[in-house]
Amino acid sequence: MNAPGEATRLLQALDGNDRSAADRLFAIVYDELHACAERNFRRQPHGHTLQPTALVHEAFMKLVGQTHIGWNSRAHFLAVAARAMRQTLIDHARRRATAKRGGDLCCLTLAADITPIADHDPELLDLDECLQRLAALDPRQGSVVELRFFGGMTIEEVAHVLGVSTTTVEADWRMARAWLRRELTRGDAS
Repeated sequence: MNAPGEATRLLQALDGNDRSAADRLFAIVYDELHACAERNFRRQPHGHTLQPTALVHEAFMKLVGQTHIGWNSRAHFLAVAARAMRQTLIDHARRRATAKRGGDLCCLTLAADITPIADHDPELLDLDECLQRLAALDPRQGSVVELRFFGGMTIEEVAHVLGVSTTTVEADWRMARAWLRRELTRGDAS
């Protein structure tokens, strides 16, 4: 069991360019990051080519590769990790969508009984686009959605990360979900 504040101390060591701190930090936060990645994959189509472990590793490498972020706490790190996971999933979905449109053409002979496996989720790209618009209208609501949906954080954890009350987060969560539902439904009607 790690002493309270150990992750924060290691994050500060990362800012001081102590690269050995990254290995120790990874051991401390891995289970939380993996649980977050698994929650993200529950919403992905079956047969997704990116796996939770790969998502964790890719997001972690993005985060520790950055310098002078000024990590405030473990919660701050996990919030930024949620954003990194979101970006990784979005980038993966975009690459897959590009490939499906001929971005990585290769010759294949298809048998009549082969059914394509959906390994990207176009709805994820739609959600990302709507989430970007929401964040432009109300940055805090955008953060609440990102932390809840992609980070898997509880209302209390989001309130702590954003420095607001749980009541504020609950209200933002309700409003943001209603706005997103309307925007995503509007896109389906066109």
